[in-house]
Amino acid sequence: MQGNHMKNMGKIFEALASDVRRKILAYLSATSLTAGEIAARFEISKPSLSKHLSILENAGLIEGEKKGQYIHYSLVRDNLVNTLNSYAQEVCPVGRPLKKESKAKAAQKTKGET
Repeated sequence: MQGNHMKNMGKIFEALASDVRRKILAYLSATSLTAGEIAARFEISKPSLSKHLSILENAGLIEGEKKGQYIHYSLVRDNLVNTLNSYAQEVCPVGRPLKKESKAKAAQKTKGET
């Protein structure tokens, strides 16, 4: 059992080792987004973004849900690492603007539904 736990921790540390992946987590902090919406915010190729999303998903930090023809990605809320990462983003200037942008996108989506 210990070995499996360590393997999961390795996946999580690998996922958090990338600046891009930490920014993606910040961008997903308040709302779910499609790969296209995420790609529009980052200057990386679609295959590269797909790899980043796959690493985050394999680490259990995000989950994808198919809605129509798109997959909507969101944070796994009950993951302790996401909770700690969210706190770190509050004190780290890199994640703060992306979290604000995520909240603004969430508000736009809410307005669109009413």
